[in-house]
Amino acid sequence: MPKSDKPVSTRSDKQSIDQFIHQVQKMPQKGGGQGRLIFALDATASREATWNQACDLQSELFLATRDLGGLAIQLCYYRGFREFKSTAFVTETGQLLNLMNGVSCLGGRTQISRVLAHAVRETRAQPVKAVVFIGDCCEEPVDELCHTAGELGMLRTPVFMFHEGGDAHARAVFQQVSKLSGGAYAPFDRNSPKILKDLMAAVAVYASGGAKALQDFSSRSSPEVKRLTQQIR
Repeated sequence: MPKSDKPVSTRSDKQSIDQFIHQVQKMPQKGGGQGRLIFALDATASREATWNQACDLQSELFLATRDLGGLAIQLCYYRGFREFKSTAFVTETGQLLNLMNGVSCLGGRTQISRVLAHAVRETRAQPVKAVVFIGDCCEEPVDELCHTAGELGMLRTPVFMFHEGGDAHARAVFQQVSKLSGGAYAPFDRNSPKILKDLMAAVAVYASGGAKALQDFSSRSSPEVKRLTQQIR
């Protein structure tokens, strides 16, 4: 199955990327208010077990932010033949669970580019504090993904790429997308649900309370959360 137009170099132009990130970090922060988060998942056939796991853990997104002003979450997913869906923003765990339970996984190619382009449109309409993406592979042109990730970086909408499995190509792409957007990359194993639970909670805290809240959360959390936090300083 084709993965990209050209291979990802693990020795890409690091200096240029770092200069871009520095430019983004100097831009003014978005205004306050209730945090909006896009929760995006790959719903192709290989993802069924982890989709079910995410359903079980989605309440962490809300529970972790109760004391920080709350969170509004939009479910976003792709599956099958170019099927891409996004829901309204919801503010209660029962609403999100009902939306997720109404989706079944269906075989198809990845559509990460549509997730990122959708996030750009949403945040131009009203600020989105963070995007969470959960997936295991990438079958799309890398440069297109990185370009849109850079747009999200300029808009100060970081993407947190949670990577299931050990696909080396996906790891390289996900790391570049997260870095260019100002977010973070984190691998996880579906057999260790606590890691995914902690990572989801950490991003929810960031989306609701910002970097300082994430630092406080990280200081009493798992090593995986500490590694994620270090990437977005």
